[in-house]
Amino acid sequence: MTKSKAYDNTSISALKGADRVRLRPGVIFGSDDLEGCKHSFFEILSNSIDEAREGHGNLIEVKRYRDGSLEVKDLGRGIPLDFNEKENRYNWELVYCELYAGGKYNNISGDHYEFSLGLNGLGACATQYASEYFDVSVVRDGFRYDLHFEKGNNVGGLTKTPVRQKQTGTIQKWKADRDVFTDIMIPLDYFQQTLKRQAIVNAGVTFRLHDEPSGTTEEFFYPEGILGFVRELDQEKGISSPLFFEGSGKGRDRADKPEYKVKAAVALCFNNEVNLIEYYHNSSWLEYGGSPDKAVRNALVNEFDRQAKLQDKYKNNEAKITFADIEDSLILVTNSFSTQTSYENQTKKAINNKYIQEFLTDLLRSRLEIWFIENKSEADRVLEQVLVNKRSRESAEKQRLNIKKKLMGSVDLTNRVKKFVDCRTRDTGRRELYIVEGDSALGSCKMGRDADFQAIIPVRGKILNCLKADYEAIFKNEIIVDLIKVLGCGVEIHSRHNKDLSSFDLNGLRWNKVIICTDADVDGFQIRTLILAMLYRLTPTLLDKEKIFIAESPLFEITQRVKREEKTFFAYTEREKSDLLAKLGADRCTIQRSKGLGENEPEMMWLTTMNPETRRLIQVMPDKAEDMLETFDLLLGDNLAGRKSFIEQNGHKYLDQLDVG
Repeated sequence: MTKSKAYDNTSISALKGADRVRLRPGVIFGSDDLEGCKHSFFEILSNSIDEAREGHGNLIEVKRYRDGSLEVKDLGRGIPLDFNEKENRYNWELVYCELYAGGKYNNISGDHYEFSLGLNGLGACATQYASEYFDVSVVRDGFRYDLHFEKGNNVGGLTKTPVRQKQTGTIQKWKADRDVFTDIMIPLDYFQQTLKRQAIVNAGVTFRLHDEPSGTTEEFFYPEGILGFVRELDQEKGISSPLFFEGSGKGRDRADKPEYKVKAAVALCFNNEVNLIEYYHNSSWLEYGGSPDKAVRNALVNEFDRQAKLQDKYKNNEAKITFADIEDSLILVTNSFSTQTSYENQTKKAINNKYIQEFLTDLLRSRLEIWFIENKSEADRVLEQVLVNKRSRESAEKQRLNIKKKLMGSVDLTNRVKKFVDCRTRDTGRRELYIVEGDSALGSCKMGRDADFQAIIPVRGKILNCLKADYEAIFKNEIIVDLIKVLGCGVEIHSRHNKDLSSFDLNGLRWNKVIICTDADVDGFQIRTLILAMLYRLTPTLLDKEKIFIAESPLFEITQRVKREEKTFFAYTEREKSDLLAKLGADRCTIQRSKGLGENEPEMMWLTTMNPETRRLIQVMPDKAEDMLETFDLLLGDNLAGRKSFIEQNGHKYLDQLDVG
């Protein structure tokens, strides 16, 4: 055994300086990957946003360079960097080299930055520490101040140069360090999304994005803030006009805590084509919500339920409205601010202040109550839509349970599915399911198969076109239900009113290969296409996971006579037939067009279609969803003009298969 070092009083050490961030970036930024790198950028952006919201500068510019370095420029008052007599240190040391140092700790007393994104005094210092280099240029008090850092260490001290420039502001340029983050190349769409969100919640501030790699410049500006964004989403197509509520107040999280200021604005409308909910607090997008999400859910559900009861809209014993029913037709953005905020962590993706939740709940409930009174016709229209959503959701849930009950159950399929012929092995890594055309094909395949690992289920005639049929019709179709039962994995149904309607479980699939085996004629091709359409509509994951195959059956049986011996060959296409005849000698061969699968001898079925050593299988590969849908629509959908054009252009390729002479 290797002797371990002693664990004693000398074993304890403390990280110092830049190492506090460089060796443990996840503590500050949430992770050491690209997400953490994104957050380091947002820390710098936040300080510029705080300045703009205090009324100092209405333009913030962000530049993304080819090498991954970033720059943020604002027109604020400029970060104070000179000597601080109170702390007996230079401010640049406090801002960029000292964690938990900043100018926003007295916000509750109304000193500076009353409602601030960056309250912890971590962001600028932590980002500087995590950078390969970090440059600062500040103009204020008639001077330009310049700083340069490399890997968390200052190089050259503070440079102070007199300037006549009246416009103040701060420019910070840096490159995140690959020694700290696993990836530093933040994609363009992150900046586009982030700056748009900040423009939405900081009305009147312009965010300009320069992207060196693409050579583009974009601006994001919302003079009406969140109301303008809701109007943009609604596009005057909603079932209500956009609503805007705002208010301010005070609150505390605990009786012995001081009162904190809080203010909030809420913009919302109801729309049947678009739904979106976003929460912001002190300009930070709350990806996971927290207090505002709880407030919105409580207020809307309580008020809509109250109105439904007041107007006697519920039917006998009907369940109450849920938030899912409202959310289905809701566009809502909240933008709240407070002087004290409890974020879940430094990444600021959720807040948990009770007083903020209570304030937002009261604001929404009181304003919605007034809206229902003052805008009765519009409010009643929205209430009716919410009830439609509710009943549709309940119907979908009932359907889901019925489908699950119908499709899932015991594994003993032999007694439950007519004419299904199982195989012996229970090893799903070997089991193959042949979906064959008709009872006659069932007979020849049953006798020709390897019963150890090959199972068979027949389909009787052309199955339902699942692209056109509704779910009720689909699950009344005995053939389709039997096929889904045999597959064993359930179905994937995507419903607008119930995202959990699916009972699909890939682990429940009982087969390694699902093989479609139909006649090589027009009817066979159509049946094959209908089966594929069913799988595409109900179990698309099986196509994505490449579990579906098509068994090619030969078009021609060619017999060669040499003296008294006969040899049989099979051709799957006209070209193969021509090549074989040229090779074997046409004068010594007889050609017979292959019969339907049901008329084939078992030996021929095994040799041509079922023997893994000699059969030909076409694996159905996943295509782009839109391309696959377009193809199915062309073949089976309502695109009649497209189908006619396709037949005109490609029909000749299949005419030889119609020639039975």
